[in-house]
Amino acid sequence: MRRAIVIAMGFALAACGGDQHQDLKEELRTLTKDMRGRVDPLPVVKPYEPVPYQAGELQDPFGPAKIELVTKTTGGPGRGLSPDLNRPKEPLEAYPLESLKMVGVLQRSKQTFALVRADVNLYRVRAGNYMGQNFGLITGITENQIQLRELIQDPGGDWTERASTMQLQETEAGK
Repeated sequence: MRRAIVIAMGFALAACGGDQHQDLKEELRTLTKDMRGRVDPLPVVKPYEPVPYQAGELQDPFGPAKIELVTKTTGGPGRGLSPDLNRPKEPLEAYPLESLKMVGVLQRSKQTFALVRADVNLYRVRAGNYMGQNFGLITGITENQIQLRELIQDPGGDWTERASTMQLQETEAGK
């Protein structure tokens, strides 16, 4: 009985594989008879040729001498310019110089003060105070600007001075 069922199923499967799509297969065969698969050859890779470092008497930029030079010129007294990292920070040193605004000038007993706005707070500063995040020392105050001397560190690790000014901002009432 089982054999008869298996044989019957085999005939049924053979009947399904007939010439049902023979016309499509023939059409595909005629369209693709001239087509051949073609792969382009790989490009020729030139061999790598290392270039030796021949700078004569110049210093090797990757050598330890460059690193030692940087560590010798930065930090500490007697080694060129450097900020005093041990002094207490003033409130205006927490703000970038671009976010501060000079809004006025006061004179009291022959000393000139500037009024500087930081966020919603108003601060009174004079020559010798610090402001900004680049160790900006106020060197002078005039009726319409504050002069600063900032210390910035270059990529080599050396400290350099930069002169900056902050102009008096016009108020809403003055416009």
